[in-house]
Amino acid sequence: MTALSSVDKYPGGEPSGPPPVRGSGGEGAEPPGSAALAPRSFLARNPSVFWFLAILIGFTALVTVLSPALGAEVISTSFIKTLGKTLCLCLVALAMDVVWGYTGILSLGHMAFFALGGYMIGQWLMYARTEEIVLTSLAGTPIPPTAAEVAQGVATQIFGVVGSSEMPAIWSFAHSLPAQLALVVLVPGLLAFLFGWLAFRSRVTGVYLSILTQAMTLALSLYLFQNDSGLRGNNGLSGLQNLPGAAQIGQDRLSLWFFWASAAALALTYLLLAWALSGKFGSVLRAIRDDEARVRFLGYPVEAYKIFVFTGTAVLCGLAGALYYPQAGIINPAELAPIASIYLAVWVAIGGRGRLYGAVLGAVFVSLLSSWFTGGRAPSIPLGFYTVNWVDWWQVLLGLAFVLVTLFAPKGLGGLVDMAQKIRTPDRKGAPLGPDDGALQEREAQE
Repeated sequence: MTALSSVDKYPGGEPSGPPPVRGSGGEGAEPPGSAALAPRSFLARNPSVFWFLAILIGFTALVTVLSPALGAEVISTSFIKTLGKTLCLCLVALAMDVVWGYTGILSLGHMAFFALGGYMIGQWLMYARTEEIVLTSLAGTPIPPTAAEVAQGVATQIFGVVGSSEMPAIWSFAHSLPAQLALVVLVPGLLAFLFGWLAFRSRVTGVYLSILTQAMTLALSLYLFQNDSGLRGNNGLSGLQNLPGAAQIGQDRLSLWFFWASAAALALTYLLLAWALSGKFGSVLRAIRDDEARVRFLGYPVEAYKIFVFTGTAVLCGLAGALYYPQAGIINPAELAPIASIYLAVWVAIGGRGRLYGAVLGAVFVSLLSSWFTGGRAPSIPLGFYTVNWVDWWQVLLGLAFVLVTLFAPKGLGGLVDMAQKIRTPDRKGAPLGPDDGALQEREAQE
C-alpha cells in the first residue's frame, strides 16, 4: 500500500491552525460531565471510613486529655481500661462481621481464637514478671543463683497453685517475647486453618458448621479447665496487668498506652478491611454469602476463599486478645466458653451485620451496656412483690433485644447510619435478579 497524500487525506485541503485541544470545546474536547466520571479516591467512595476514623481520633484525643496520666482525673483509670477493652472487642466484632456478615459463615468459635491470643501473650507476661520476682528474692543470697535454680523457682511460683513445680513443654518459649508474639498469630491461625480445611473442603455449611465451631470451642474450653493442661486449669493466668520491667510506671500511664494501642489497631484494621471489601474480593465474599453454588459454577475457588477468611479473621481475633487481656489482668478457660462466641454474634446482629460500622456500633453499645448492668451501677426496680436486679436479668434483656432486632430491625444499629446517609434498600417486589440490561436489578441501580 502507498502512503496517502495530503490531498487524499484532506480532500478539502489541509486544516489550518493548530489541532483542537481537549477541553477547549473543539472536536477533541472532553464531553461535558466527564470530570465526574474520573476515578475518585478510596475515602471519597467510602465516606463512612473517613467519618469513622475522624470520630475515633477525636474520641482518643478526648480520653487522653481527660485521663489521670495527664493530671485531669476526669476519667478514672479503671474506666480507661474498660474503654481500651471495648476497642479490642470492636476488633473481634469486625472479624465476626467479615466471616458472618460478608461471607455468610456463622462461626460460634471465634472467641476461642481471641482467648488463645490472650493465653499466648499471657504466658510471656506471667513468666517474665515471675522471673523478676524470683531474681529479686534471690538477690541477697551469698552465692548467685544459677539459671536452673531461677527456672525452677519460676516454675514453682507459677504452677504451685495446681500442685506442680515443673514447667510444661508448652511454656518452652515463654521467656521470649518475639516467640510468644509469633505464637499469638500462629496458634489461632493454624487451628483455624486446620478446622477450615476439614470443614469447608467437606462442604459443611449452615447450621451444621455453626455446631461444629461450637463443639470445637467447648472441647478446647473443657481441656483448658484441667489442671494438667499446662495453663493452670481453672486458675488461668493472672497478674497480666503488670508489665515486666515497668514496675516504676503507674497503671494510669499503662492503661493509657494500651488504650492508644487498641485505638491504633482498630483504626488500621477498619481501614484495611474497608479497602479489601470495597473491591473484587469483597464482591466475591458477598456472592458466596448470597449464592455459593453459583459462585462455584463460575469457577471461583469457594473453599479457598472461605479458608482464607476464616483463618485471617481468627488471626485478627488472636491479636485482639493479645491487646485485651493485659488490660483485663487475668484470663481463664471461662473466656473460651461457647456463650462468649454467642455474645459476639449477638453484638454483630444488633449492630447490623454486613456493615463494618454496624459491627463496631454493636460491640460498643452492648459491651458498655453490659458493664453498666452487670457492674451493679444500674438501679434495681422494686415492684412490691419482686425486685428486678439487672445483674440477674441482663442476659434476658440481651436475648430479648436480639430477637426483636432480628424480627423488626434486621439492619440493626447500622440502619440508623443508612438513614442518615439516605441509603435506600431497593424494593424488588419479589422479582428475580437477572444479568440482562432490562433486569429489575439494573433499573433499580439507576434510580
